[in-house]
Amino acid sequence: MKLFDGGKAPNPRRVRIYLAEKGLSAPLEPVDMGAMEHRQQPVASRNPLRRLPVLELDDGTVIAESIAICRYFEELNPDPPLFGSGAVGKAVVEMWQRRLELNLFLVVANAFRHTHPAMKDWEVPQLPEWGEINRPKAIEFLRILDTELASRQFAAGDDFSVADITGLVAMDFMKPARIAVPDELVNVRRWHAELRARPSADA
Repeated sequence: MKLFDGGKAPNPRRVRIYLAEKGLSAPLEPVDMGAMEHRQQPVASRNPLRRLPVLELDDGTVIAESIAICRYFEELNPDPPLFGSGAVGKAVVEMWQRRLELNLFLVVANAFRHTHPAMKDWEVPQLPEWGEINRPKAIEFLRILDTELASRQFAAGDDFSVADITGLVAMDFMKPARIAVPDELVNVRRWHAELRARPSADA
């Protein structure tokens, strides 16, 4: 088994945080994304989308997409359950994982990829107007999330889950995307601070 890893990039980081929360490890195969190695062999031969992370199992099976990789490890190592417990618990975690991924993680990524000068060779065509449009979308979602977090500790309830991992990485990614969290969103700020304080945040 080996995990092709992209360092500080958001999606590879999600998997490393997940593994740290589980107390698991996987042999890492570092890929220099700054040098565009993820668009070359050996990544391109394993993932036609040429994106990271990519997990290759001992039998040659290849699993791409960060949440799919996390689900693989969850099936083998169900405790602690980071995808929820029981029918309702799993559905609620999935709901908030999707909400955070589509309405925050992706939105912040769009702002970064379409406005940051360092991404001009990555995002072709780079559309600065689209990047700017996404910035207020992130804040709009955070206002909704702030209301939700007034009554619970974590994104999907009282227990830490994969939804919080997606939220943490998205929130951290807001800094290079130049999106500031409004001061009045005290519940979001409390949640982010608590997630940042977890040892896994440095994975």
